[in-house]
Amino acid sequence: MHEHYIPRTLTSEEQHRRMLQTPIPKLVLSLAAPTVASQLISIIYNTADTYFVSQISTSASAAVGVVFSLQSIIQAYGFGVAMGASSLISLRLGEKKDRDANMYATSGFLAEFVGGLLMLVFGLLYLEPLMRVLGATETMMPHARAYGEIILMGAPVMCGSFILNCILRAEGAAVASMIGLCSGGILNIALDPLLIFTFGMGTAGAAVATVASQCVSFLVLAVAFLRGRSIVRLRPKYISRSPRDYMQILAVGFPTIARQGMASLASALMNIQGAVYGDAAVAALTISNKIYLLVRNVMIGIGQGFQPVAGYNYGAGDRKRTREAFIFATKLGTVVCIFAAGIIAVFAGPIIGWFRADDQVIAIGRLALLYACAVMPFMAYSTFVNQLYQCLGYKLPATVLASLRQGICYLPLIFILPHFLGLQGVQMTQPGSDLLTFFICIPFQIAFFRKHLRDNA
Repeated sequence: MHEHYIPRTLTSEEQHRRMLQTPIPKLVLSLAAPTVASQLISIIYNTADTYFVSQISTSASAAVGVVFSLQSIIQAYGFGVAMGASSLISLRLGEKKDRDANMYATSGFLAEFVGGLLMLVFGLLYLEPLMRVLGATETMMPHARAYGEIILMGAPVMCGSFILNCILRAEGAAVASMIGLCSGGILNIALDPLLIFTFGMGTAGAAVATVASQCVSFLVLAVAFLRGRSIVRLRPKYISRSPRDYMQILAVGFPTIARQGMASLASALMNIQGAVYGDAAVAALTISNKIYLLVRNVMIGIGQGFQPVAGYNYGAGDRKRTREAFIFATKLGTVVCIFAAGIIAVFAGPIIGWFRADDQVIAIGRLALLYACAVMPFMAYSTFVNQLYQCLGYKLPATVLASLRQGICYLPLIFILPHFLGLQGVQMTQPGSDLLTFFICIPFQIAFFRKHLRDNA
């Protein structure tokens, strides 16, 4: 069955034993290290776009924040389908139902490509109205259009990369996933200054660099499947003809769709509220948000290492190891968040100034970062509570939890705080939402442990 695997690639049975028998700290760390690296590369090359575009002008820097909302829409669907399929794959592999895992992988890939194509077509048809809805002012619009139309052209490939990456992580092949993402990320960082400045493409150059890097990542990730080096197989014969299977993928992935969709809405509202105080405010909020996302992506990376461990062991009926994986990941993530908050708080001003040497941008961005650092230690716990519910298939509570940070808690605050506190209220909205999310997650975690993760030893 596995004769086409390259040397040292684990078979399904070997991987099953690894996921169920390796000590939890060692297993989570071995899976989290490459996924954290992948997330860091992803946010670094995304941040590189912001850095290089910020050298053009303050309006160009602000436009990156607007297009980030558009990218969040693409990611909402792409990550949602990918996380839905990969969660189901982990559970089926834990149950030793390899054919079902193949079906979810192949059908999910088809859904990604079709969805990406639809976003490309409709996004280009309504690009300028979309940019306005997402918060672009007249001074930002030329940069936002140039960046946004190229990002939309890459939507199908972006979505394809998301699911190939998640499938490899779902089966425990985190290193292969990391190689795919890192290869594209390094290319992006190299292409940014070349295309933006050397070839004089301006903001469009950053978008071309991003799409080119996504294409490279897609091709590198696809090699594992084309050469039969993955446990999960992508084959036309596995494409499901049952709408129910696609609905199942979307249902399990809906928390991610909700989370990313809310992120897009939250980003747009932040841009709109910030634009009241000028392009400098939007640029500052965009830059500070990218720094905050750097830490959040590390948490997501640790969680992506924890999720397949939880999925495999829960699918195999080992509740004790599932609980142990959550506790270890939360302790690890919290230590990282405390350390990161201290470093960023000390150097908040210079960090913002490195992106854009504008006194107004630095002053606004520094205060926004300090508010973010105050609540950063709570980020790991709330992230992993949401991921625990999602990766084990508890769709409704997972969707509620996923909607807290940039939806249920964020939306009231983005209107209330600026009304009373002005620009300071805009700066405080995301940290305030994160703090509320942490407190709401506590009863969800306690209830889940009591009901689903009692000792089975």
